[in-house]
Amino acid sequence: MNWNIDINIEEPFEGQVAEELLRQVVGRVLQVEEVDITSELSMLIAGDETMRELNLTYRQIDQTTDVLSFAFQEDKDFPSHPEGITQLGEVIISLPQAERQAEEQGHSLEKELAVLTVHGVLHLLGYDHETDEQEAEMSAMEARTLDGPGLI
Repeated sequence: MNWNIDINIEEPFEGQVAEELLRQVVGRVLQVEEVDITSELSMLIAGDETMRELNLTYRQIDQTTDVLSFAFQEDKDFPSHPEGITQLGEVIISLPQAERQAEEQGHSLEKELAVLTVHGVLHLLGYDHETDEQEAEMSAMEARTLDGPGLI
């Protein structure tokens, strides 16, 4: 399986995030979901201000959030592209919000980043949590992905 994961980190947060962990988590999601196409996705580790602006622009909510996902396809049937690479989309995580949530949950920042990464990538793959049934399915996939050995 061939995945390209492009990770960008806003300047004040460089060196505070283990990029290799994020790559492993994304790879685990794609493996568990049996994504067997050559695919690419981008991640951005950002601050609260960037997240607030994106949340306001795309969701009309004027506050920060923990993770946003922008899928390039709206369902799980990914069309093939002439260049052979399928762009899945972008996952954006607020590092300050992740830090706050890790503290609230009583676990490490690495675990919180893993949780948010799984959640964001599942959105790119067509999962959602608008209904109770969707939320249960997505939560089960999150648990299945995170419970595997070797992540955190």
